Amino acid sequence: QVQLVESGGGLVQAGGSLRLSCALSIRTMYSVGWFRQAPGKEREFAAAISWSGSGTNYAASVKGRFTISRDNIKNTVYLQMNSLRPEDTAVYYCAVDRSFGWSPTRQSSYDYGYWGQGTQVTVSS
Repeated sequence: QVQLVESGGGLVQAGGSLRLSCALSIRTMYSVGWFRQAPGKEREFAAAISWSGSGTNYAASVKGRFTISRDNIKNTVYLQMNSLRPEDTAVYYCAVDRSFGWSPTRQSSYDYGYWGQGTQVTVSS
């Protein structure tokens, strides 16, 4: 069973940057995704990356501003967030895909298992 620990969240002004990290307890050959949940809203997909890193996918709301990457030596997945906006404020979670193999269509939280505890990102205007 894999455990995930997110870190790197914090308070930043609009236009600023943060880099989130997701440390996995074991090496996994599964895709990993980042999701976020704002107060009173459903958890939503942000980005995902294949095991090799050759496949990436982004939600329209973050495309061009966020970059997902992974270091399989360190068993860590990153989410670089630039040009942050107040609407990016949320708790950010990473999770491992339930299915083996890469598919950019897997954007539902139900497609993912083994969730981390989340890290808070707050963007002030």
